[in-house]
Amino acid sequence: MTVAEIDKELDQARTEGPVRDIIIPPCPELLTALRREMQQTDPDPGAIAQIASSDVAMAAALIRVANSPLYARSRPASTVMEAVAMLGVGQTTRILTGFLTRHAIRIQSPLIEHFWETSTRRALAMGFIAQQLYDVDADVAHTCGLFCHVGIPVMLQGVKGYSGTLAEALARQDRTFTETENAAHRTDHAVVGAIVAKTWHLPAVISVAVRLHHDFTVLTLERIPKEARTLVAIALVAEYLVGRHEGVKEQKEWAQHGEACLQFLSVGMQEVESWVDSLHPVFESVMVG
Repeated sequence: MTVAEIDKELDQARTEGPVRDIIIPPCPELLTALRREMQQTDPDPGAIAQIASSDVAMAAALIRVANSPLYARSRPASTVMEAVAMLGVGQTTRILTGFLTRHAIRIQSPLIEHFWETSTRRALAMGFIAQQLYDVDADVAHTCGLFCHVGIPVMLQGVKGYSGTLAEALARQDRTFTETENAAHRTDHAVVGAIVAKTWHLPAVISVAVRLHHDFTVLTLERIPKEARTLVAIALVAEYLVGRHEGVKEQKEWAQHGEACLQFLSVGMQEVESWVDSLHPVFESVMVG
């Protein structure tokens, strides 16, 4: 598929396909305001602190992260402005984006009890890997990591019988996760997640990467923008790193496509192993609330 074809597919799925009856939560107003501020040439930390302060729970979460052992500050932050100053505009924005996304898509299910912890770790890993590669926008990579699997809670919310499909997809060995989803619902979390990213007006490359993040044939397709293909490759490496941390014994996609993704990124396994150590304290610091 080309980018134009992906765009058309998402529009058709939304208007006349199996996704048309799924309620896509609207983008939170505070996230829109945050992204608008970050698009400025010189984002104002005061304006970002004001956005964070407009929700008590979000402000508390930001201060909690700033005071976590990961940052080991000599003096704790006691106000949102101090937290923003300690964390910096970029890190603050990433934390607030995660908070707002989680609270826009609320779902209670034992099947995804740790969903947001894993998503946060994936996002942190993708941002970290992007920084090591230098030619990838770390903020875009982080956001992509947050949205890769966002279609799962949205489908749990709005698709009848999806909880059963999810349990089956997690258990089956004879076909992929998305094949199980499509067999039952004629769509999958990659399509739904891409629609959420598009509906929320995230950068187009994120929508494309989310749509394709389980399709590793795209790594060799020149008609797909290199940035999108890079995000697909980074996403699998990040998934591997998170899986290692969380004790996942078998990672089928990594076994099948990990080497191709590393080759695409020009990264060796030795470097990936060093990232396991670098990311351990980052992953341990994840506090979802």
